[in-house]
Amino acid sequence: MDSFIGIRFKKETAKRFQEFSRKHFKSHTEAMVTMLDFFFYNEISPKEKLGPTGRTIEQTFKKRISAVIAIMRDMEKTQTKPTVAMIQSLFEMEEPKKKPLLLEKKQVEEKQVQFREKKNYNNL
Repeated sequence: MDSFIGIRFKKETAKRFQEFSRKHFKSHTEAMVTMLDFFFYNEISPKEKLGPTGRTIEQTFKKRISAVIAIMRDMEKTQTKPTVAMIQSLFEMEEPKKKPLLLEKKQVEEKQVQFREKKNYNNL
């Protein structure tokens, strides 16, 4: 069995460590070993900051996503919808109505007579 050694901490710090250790680990020794290993393997100091927190990253993402949405809406209004409307108008197969020209006069066809006179060639 391993032997124990006493380390002096301020009372407030010792209570914080005990609460943390009980919450996350089985023993105080396991908590301290895990914390020391974390700093050693990741080659960081407990005094240096690790960068932005989760909240600040989330706020940044929300701002950037809002900006992207605004850009996409603007593109849709100014580019996509007008282009689609122009392409649809080009592909519509509606034939233009033919209107008679005002200068053109319709020729009235003469009615054909049903009976014609027979020419008599004998009298000549």
